[in-house]
Amino acid sequence: MNRFLMMLSVAVLLTACAGKSLSKEFGFTIDKSDNQALYSASSQWLGTPYKIGGTTQKGVDCSGFVNAIYKEVYDRSLERNSADIYLKSDKIAKSDLREGDFVFFRTNNSKSVNHIGIYLKNGYFVHASTSKGVMVNKLNEKYYQNSFVSGGRAK
Repeated sequence: MNRFLMMLSVAVLLTACAGKSLSKEFGFTIDKSDNQALYSASSQWLGTPYKIGGTTQKGVDCSGFVNAIYKEVYDRSLERNSADIYLKSDKIAKSDLREGDFVFFRTNNSKSVNHIGIYLKNGYFVHASTSKGVMVNKLNEKYYQNSFVSGGRAK
């Protein structure tokens, strides 16, 4: 089955279910109008442990996770690290973020961007946390508010 037909089948299946099971996994309501492919792909990674330099579901870092999702959902290859993805993306204000946009952070007093996630909706994003692996957080959590640099959109 070619990639388009597979993605179409997944989209139809997910739309039929109206995202009910995915809503439980993410902790917020996922509607038919949401990017079902993004939520489906991301849900398969939830709980994957963090591994620096990792690119598989056995262990992944933040940019490895973002790369995997972008390849599966958008058929796009990105730079390998968060700083380079930041440099190559169009910057987006937090208030203008849409599903699938990047969210960039400077953590631990870093001088440059060193963490990336994918914006979902309603202030939620998915990322590979060094402490808990792939998970969903809110941008308004104090840690992420303090380290947020910018949103970004792939060019």
